[in-house]
Amino acid sequence: MSRIGKIPVKIPAGVKISFKDDTIFVEGPKGKLSQKYHPVISFEEKDGEIIVNRANDEKQTKAFHGLYRNLLNNMAIGVSVGFSKTLIVTGVGYKAEARDKLLVLSLGYSNDTYIYVPDGISVAVEAGGKLVITGINKQVVGEFAAEVRKLRALEPYKGKGIRYETERVKLKAGKSGVK
Repeated sequence: MSRIGKIPVKIPAGVKISFKDDTIFVEGPKGKLSQKYHPVISFEEKDGEIIVNRANDEKQTKAFHGLYRNLLNNMAIGVSVGFSKTLIVTGVGYKAEARDKLLVLSLGYSNDTYIYVPDGISVAVEAGGKLVITGINKQVVGEFAAEVRKLRALEPYKGKGIRYETERVKLKAGKSGVK
């Protein structure tokens, strides 16, 4: 059995999970999510947990087993607690501002950069150049954070740019002159 797939998914308080027409529906206090799944996977509810089963032992089915277990777990966590990623904007004159559904970034280019914030995502700008991206869908939160970071990736000599809060910065030594 898949190591990930055989771990039961705990259903958080206030979360309803249902299965219909090869689609998972998860509803909780923060919102609703749905996900289609392959018919070789089946779900069974026991004692406030959901057990994911597979029809056979083919390689692709084993991969689906772990995949859909993790997707279901992430959906349950997302609608109950939510997900967040924190980015830090570092550099002289670099700043961020959130306006309704727009994120305005000044990153040293001649013009400001405007990014549309997708539905289901909220962006908060905190002191010290921190951008906190939150939402219920882990994939959408991660994709949006990566898209923002890509606009001005971290520069290795001065450490300017956008980085994740958990990312370690290892600065390179500059060019030394001949003496």
